[in-house]
Amino acid sequence: METMEENIHPNKKQKNGLKTILLSAVLAAAIGFSSGALAVYVLQPQTQTVIYQNPNNTALTSTNNETLNNVSQVAALVQDSVVEIRTEKTVTGTWLQQYVSEGAGSGIVYSSNGYIVTNNHVIDGATTITVTMHDGTSYPAELIATDSKTDVAILKIDKEDCIPVILGDSDTLVVGEAAIAVGNPLGQLGGTVTNGIISALDREITLDGRTRNLLQTNAAINPGNSGGGLFNANGELIGLVVAKSSGEDVEGLGFAIPVNDVKEVVEELLTNGYVSGRPALGVSVVSITSYQQALSYGVSKYGVFIAEVQSGSAAEKAGLQANDYIVSVDDIAIESYDDLAAILDEHQVGDTIRMQIQRDRQLLEVEVTLQENTNQQ
Repeated sequence: METMEENIHPNKKQKNGLKTILLSAVLAAAIGFSSGALAVYVLQPQTQTVIYQNPNNTALTSTNNETLNNVSQVAALVQDSVVEIRTEKTVTGTWLQQYVSEGAGSGIVYSSNGYIVTNNHVIDGATTITVTMHDGTSYPAELIATDSKTDVAILKIDKEDCIPVILGDSDTLVVGEAAIAVGNPLGQLGGTVTNGIISALDREITLDGRTRNLLQTNAAINPGNSGGGLFNANGELIGLVVAKSSGEDVEGLGFAIPVNDVKEVVEELLTNGYVSGRPALGVSVVSITSYQQALSYGVSKYGVFIAEVQSGSAAEKAGLQANDYIVSVDDIAIESYDDLAAILDEHQVGDTIRMQIQRDRQLLEVEVTLQENTNQQ
């Protein structure tokens, strides 16, 4: 994989021909604090067989004992369960100029009463989110919960007669079996169907500085497919499309989050609003990587700074403060947010870590006992 460049945000485009500028922002995912509370909705996943009437009034059903005859039948079965997603957000560019950036991606219908599952990176930072169904009707969407670690997010639209996907079992997949991707490539071609095979299972891929075990497929995946569905020959969802590999001479390398992992995260988010059992410091941090960012945040160097400390958190009890510069954790130098997240991923709730920080011109050492991360944006 050393020659590959992972394109993990392929679905975002901007107005006026402006190129997307990736900016560091205040991050709370693995370290536990967000500025607002997420609403929590308790939902029982759909278990009944979904039936779709095709134009010839022939009922298409999917069960564990039946394989659909061809790709067109699978496409007919699932087309109403895959949606287009469009977003808008305000972006600060060079010299602090602000403009509106548009993005596009895909999503899958998780329940008949309007819960939609997509990738976190599809809606990350969005101020408005719009979901468009296969029949062309559009609905404003509310962000219910999100988990940046697994790149899963849940939206809700005000529609009660949605057709949910049939959830498959990714643990039973074998290399070489059929894989059919449905999504919104290029942000303009909603409902596009491509087919291929499962190329590999448990492929270890690093995205956003985190190592994940993903399904690999040679079904065509393009910018805008993120958050869409990867289906088997029964029309069952087996994965949530997350990325493609890009670069010179690279073709036929797409990746998806296994559906069993997606189910686990979605159930946790719907029940708790977060994924339980993850450790957190109780701070939000910002990774300063440019002169403009340093000016914006009023700091004099690059690196990882604490932007905010959660009241009553482990960090506050340990004496950490906003604007502290994180030098090292457990004697490991911290140069980016990814460095900090990787260390926290190796620990459990209740573990104690040693942090060296710089406050003004003083170097300080503190010990922090990690708490449970209950705010995982």
